[in-house]
Amino acid sequence: FPTFEMYVDQFRIFKNMEIVIIISALLLMLLGLAGSFLPVLPGPLTSWLGLFVLTYADGVTISKTFLIVTFIVALLIFILDYIIPVVGTKRFGGSKSGMIGTSLGLVVGLLSPVPFGIIIGPFLGAIIGELMHKNDVNRATKAAFGSFIGFVTSTFLKFIIAIVYLGIFISKVAGQYGSWI
Repeated sequence: FPTFEMYVDQFRIFKNMEIVIIISALLLMLLGLAGSFLPVLPGPLTSWLGLFVLTYADGVTISKTFLIVTFIVALLIFILDYIIPVVGTKRFGGSKSGMIGTSLGLVVGLLSPVPFGIIIGPFLGAIIGELMHKNDVNRATKAAFGSFIGFVTSTFLKFIIAIVYLGIFISKVAGQYGSWI
């Protein structure tokens, strides 16, 4: 016959598993936020994966329709992340070198101790990339500005979606596990 202690042990395992699921989903959410700024991580898709993992937590109800809609939004933003900077760069007469410079400038800006490195880095990277491609400083500055505007726009969109998904995550976890917190 099962004893009371066996039920208590099973509850501990269950509760620990719930914690592992929630922590895993939270880590994906935080990676999604970081992916809003880092070009190597697909931010919104990673955040969406956090929502998907959260569905495995007992008692958390996220409908399949909601998951599909949020996935489509994340996928759209992922695709737009490649289109928006190109459109901005092309619109202002930029080149592929400006785009590469923007991405490299972002990484350098993130790692730099300069307070606004995340803003200054992509712009300077775009200028350097454009100057390597063209010798005209005015055209390079104009193209770098377009590249920078496209980068900021796509980064902003990714960040907003990651924040919205994090808000959904917090509301679901707080609604189900508020007594644990």
